[in-house]
Amino acid sequence: MSKRGLSKKTRQMLLIKTIAEDPFLNDEELAEKFNVSVQTIRLDRMELKLPELRERIKAVAEDNYAKVRSIDVAEIVGELVDLELDKRGISILETTNKMTFGKTKVIRGDIIFAQANSLAIATIDAKVALTGVANIKYKLPVYAGQKLVAKAEVTRVRGNKKFVFVRTYVKQKEVFRGKFILVSLEAEDNNTDT
Repeated sequence: MSKRGLSKKTRQMLLIKTIAEDPFLNDEELAEKFNVSVQTIRLDRMELKLPELRERIKAVAEDNYAKVRSIDVAEIVGELVDLELDKRGISILETTNKMTFGKTKVIRGDIIFAQANSLAIATIDAKVALTGVANIKYKLPVYAGQKLVAKAEVTRVRGNKKFVFVRTYVKQKEVFRGKFILVSLEAEDNNTDT
């Protein structure tokens, strides 16, 4: 649906609605969606007192970090924007040049894996969860500046093993997927006194 020719008032009303429905759209994506310049979106956001993407992500993520039990929140790669323990989770990672192979500017696989693995662990409702098995597949290259959206789903529980499927997307295209078997440990199991 083309937004060309909308009045400023109409565009701003639609901008509020669009950000409420998907707070993770950046200014470039919003400009493309509304067929206006990035500067127009920034001016609209400032006038409407709508925070920039980073602030919107932080606000959503803070609520989810309080739920995490199995990993220190500082160890989560990306921003945790949705979490329902033992069910599902979503994290977003804004990629930078520091995450790339210098020659190709392709995001290193360890970065993509770290986001998926830390999300899988964070999704588990246990005091301690460790990755027992990871079956992964990189499907498309990711470049600096692209936004990685990882979605985890707990698909099965067998005893202390939880099976988590993680898919990572860039603009709705799957770039990575992983099947993780996580082992949850009880507090008395990790006592290493000899």
